[in-house]
Amino acid sequence: MKKITLFLAAVCAVYCLQAQTTATKEKMRQLITENYALADSQYRYMMTLTPADKMPQSYDEKSNKFIAYNIQWWCTGFYPGTLWYIFEQTRDEVIKKEAERALRVIEPNQTFTGNHDLGFMMYCSFGNAYRITKNEKYRDIIFRSSQSLATRYRPSIKAIQSWDSSMRFKCPVIIDNMMNLEMLCWTTQQGGKKTYWDMAVNHANTTLKNHFRSDYSSFHVIDYNLQTGGVYRKATWQGGSDCSPWARGQGWGLYGYVMMYRFTKDKAYLNQARHIAQFILHHPNLPADKIPYWDFNAPLIPLAKRDASAGSLIASALLELGQYTSGEERTAYISNAEVMLNSLSSETYRAKPGENGGFLLKHSTGALPQNSEIDVPLIYADYYFLEALKRYKDWYL
Repeated sequence: MKKITLFLAAVCAVYCLQAQTTATKEKMRQLITENYALADSQYRYMMTLTPADKMPQSYDEKSNKFIAYNIQWWCTGFYPGTLWYIFEQTRDEVIKKEAERALRVIEPNQTFTGNHDLGFMMYCSFGNAYRITKNEKYRDIIFRSSQSLATRYRPSIKAIQSWDSSMRFKCPVIIDNMMNLEMLCWTTQQGGKKTYWDMAVNHANTTLKNHFRSDYSSFHVIDYNLQTGGVYRKATWQGGSDCSPWARGQGWGLYGYVMMYRFTKDKAYLNQARHIAQFILHHPNLPADKIPYWDFNAPLIPLAKRDASAGSLIASALLELGQYTSGEERTAYISNAEVMLNSLSSETYRAKPGENGGFLLKHSTGALPQNSEIDVPLIYADYYFLEALKRYKDWYL
C-alpha cells in the first residue's frame, strides 16, 4: 500500500508539473501575441510622428514632444530593427514598407567611423533585414559597415576604441562595445575577412581581463594607454560612480559574452556570462519584479528610477543563456526572463494604445548623471523587449 501511495504521489506530481508548464506556455503565447499586436499599432502611430530624415529615440510626456535624432546617433538602427521584428511576427506590409524606408535613411552610416556604434546602427537594422529577406544588398552594407568598424581597432590594446580621445578620456573602451562584436563575427562567418573575427575575439578577451571586478560586475569605461597597452583608470560615464554597477552596463556585458559564446564556443565566454547572470539575479537590490534600478547601487533605493531597457536587454540575454545550459540552471534563467517579460507587459511599464509617442515601454533611464533621458521611453528598450519575446516564442514554446 505504501509503494502504491508513493507511486500515485509521483504520478500526481508529474501531472501537476506538466499542467503548470502547459499553463505557463499558454500564458506566454498569449502575452507574445498581445505585445506584437500592440507593437504593430504603436509603431504605425510612431510612423506618423517620425521626421523623414531622422530616427525615433524617445518621448517627453510632460511637453508632449516626440524626440528623434540624426542618423549618426548611436541608436538609429533600433527603429528599423524593431520594425523588422514586428513585420516578422505580423506580416504587416505597412510596417515592412516603413522598415525599408528607414533603412534607406541610415544607409550612409555604412562608412561612418566616428565611434564604435556601427553594430547597433547597422547590424540591428540591416542584420534583421537580411535575416528576414535575404536581400544581398543588405548583406553588402553589413560587410561595408564591418570594414568601417574595424578602423577603430587598436592593436596596442587589442580592443576597439569606443569614443575619440577627449578631455575626460584618452582611449576609452566601454562595456557597451561588446555588443558591436556580433557584426564582426557574423561578417567573417558569412565569408568576410578573418581579421574581423580576430578583432572581436581580442576585444572580448581584453574586456574580460580589464572590465570586471571580483564579483563579476563591470566597470563602464576603461581608459587605455595606447603606447603601453596599459590601463590609465577604470571609471564610469552613465553609472552612479566609478565603483558602482550601472544596470544597463551589466546587461551589455551579459548579452555580449553569451553572444560571443554562440559564435566561438569558447567556454571562458559562457562561464563569464554565467557569472554575470548570477551577479544580476542574486543582487540584493534587484527588485521583486526583476526590472533593475538604473544602477544597482543607486542612491535612494527603493525610490530610485528604474531602467526598463536594462530589464528587456537582460531578459533577452538570459533566454539565450538558457540555450547553452541545462537542468535547474537553465530553468532559473528562463523563469527569471519570464518574470521580466511579464513585468514589462504590465500596466506599470507598458504603454496604452496611442500613448507614449508610439513607444511600447515606459520607465527607461539613459544617462542619469548627465540628467539625460530619465524615466522615459527609449527605442532600444522596445527593440530588446521584442527580441526577447521572439526568442521565447522560437525557443521555449
